[in-house]
Amino acid sequence: MKWREPSTMQAMIDKVASECVAVRLRMLNRVITNIYDDALRPLDLKVSQMNILVAAATLGTARPIDVCDHLHLDVSTLSRNVERMKARGWLEVVPDKDGRSQPFRLTPKGRKLLEKAVPAWSEAQQQVTKVLGDGFVHQLNRVVKGVGERAVTG
Repeated sequence: MKWREPSTMQAMIDKVASECVAVRLRMLNRVITNIYDDALRPLDLKVSQMNILVAAATLGTARPIDVCDHLHLDVSTLSRNVERMKARGWLEVVPDKDGRSQPFRLTPKGRKLLEKAVPAWSEAQQQVTKVLGDGFVHQLNRVVKGVGERAVTG
């Protein structure tokens, strides 16, 4: 088989190394996440946590499955973050008939934190838009919206 020849295999390896979309997106994700995390660091908050706070603020009472679906998180990641945020007094569990789901909501302390975080997030958002460019951000928003629509209908 031709593809198993050393020169062909090396060419394929080089192609993966230079073109893999997954690797490039992960690299970009780390760079962008660091920009947001740096902006939020004075508040002892990470962008991943802020997004959970925003989800709770938006939903009022947030069911874990709904937050996981919306943010594309696995349950263990959400659970770990929610536990940390409950310990800091930012979130609280809402009593529920079904004791397994453990819906949660923002506490007054969590709301104040979120209000302080929005200006820092806004600065990071502007910085990220400068790094990526308006066109890239617009296209990213379109792609994410399409992925979300396909997930609902698919």
